[in-house]
Amino acid sequence: MVRKSVDIAVLGLGAMGSAALFQLATRGADVLGIDQFSPPHQLGSSHGETRITRLAVAEGKELVPLVRRSHEIWQELEARTGEGLFGQVGFLAVSGSGPGQGSADYVDRVTAVAQGEGIHHEVIDAAEARRRYPWLNAGDGDRVYFEPEGGFLRPEHCVSAQLRLASAAGAKLMLDTPVRAIVAQGDHIELRTDNQTILAGRVVVSAGAWASKLLGPGFNALLRPTREILHWYGLDSAASPQWTDAPVFIWATGARQGFYGFPAIDGTVKVAHGEKNVFVDPDRFDRSSDEAESRDFYAKAIEGRLNGLRADNSRRKTCLYTVSPDGGFVIDEWPESERVLVVSPCSGHGFKHSAAIGEAVSQRILDGASRIDLSAFRLGRFEARNNGF
Repeated sequence: MVRKSVDIAVLGLGAMGSAALFQLATRGADVLGIDQFSPPHQLGSSHGETRITRLAVAEGKELVPLVRRSHEIWQELEARTGEGLFGQVGFLAVSGSGPGQGSADYVDRVTAVAQGEGIHHEVIDAAEARRRYPWLNAGDGDRVYFEPEGGFLRPEHCVSAQLRLASAAGAKLMLDTPVRAIVAQGDHIELRTDNQTILAGRVVVSAGAWASKLLGPGFNALLRPTREILHWYGLDSAASPQWTDAPVFIWATGARQGFYGFPAIDGTVKVAHGEKNVFVDPDRFDRSSDEAESRDFYAKAIEGRLNGLRADNSRRKTCLYTVSPDGGFVIDEWPESERVLVVSPCSGHGFKHSAAIGEAVSQRILDGASRIDLSAFRLGRFEARNNGF
């Protein structure tokens, strides 16, 4: 059995892991990045061509500093690489307030965060929304929030760019290498693979859907992978040309319901709904999807709301979310060893924050504390759920 030593190991190189590896390597750390696949890939959560980003996040104002800093880092990365990572096309939030909608508070929550955090925005009525965005069939009772600093990220490009820069800064990569066990040994951590043991002084576990399998039974109820489907619909001949430069959008259609979408970047419009309720084993779930799922999604969510999409012309991909009980992140020490920092799950809304989380993780490991407060993401908040933490 081969044994090798490293100061810091980052386990899982998707959204959070690639960002942490890049930040650690840039500061000169002796760091090794490990992934069971070869990122960027389509087997986890950090794929699908686009991810929404916006400053006024309804999930909580404590996230605003993370997404603000992430926007700065994405733009810095674009300048360094010459690669398009961040399309700042603006962000729309739509809430239905008609009978049975039950979602009018979504725009209220987003607006409250924007007002409290000094984020430039405006709220318009449905008539003005239809005038500006002919593809958006807002109903007369709907309210629409617009934020010019929002937009989309290209996840595969973001992951790839950070891994390249990390390697250039001295990080080592170990790809296509599953880690079978994490074992605390007092003054170090052992990461056991099929043919070697890696001895690390510190470990960042950012393994997404596979994190609970590595961290032990106590995490099974905390980090739960879900199967999600991403749909791309073609445009019909009468579709508005404004689809090409449309803002990204989230349309809340009811309590815990809705969908989100993107401009027609390649002549098709990506639309999806993070259901977060089909729990799966990431090693065994069915990654396939069929046209019937896209037709059903179109009928339930899109028909009558978005103009110009073709239900009979679609493609799709499956994706994994990993969700916590309260939909928040977990960024905290592993209960079995303070040498292991758990950085998971994203709960379906993490990519936009990942660049700043990677920086905060590097500061916590190298400096002892992060400049952005991460206390909202501690494990202790789950104690009342009787899960052992």
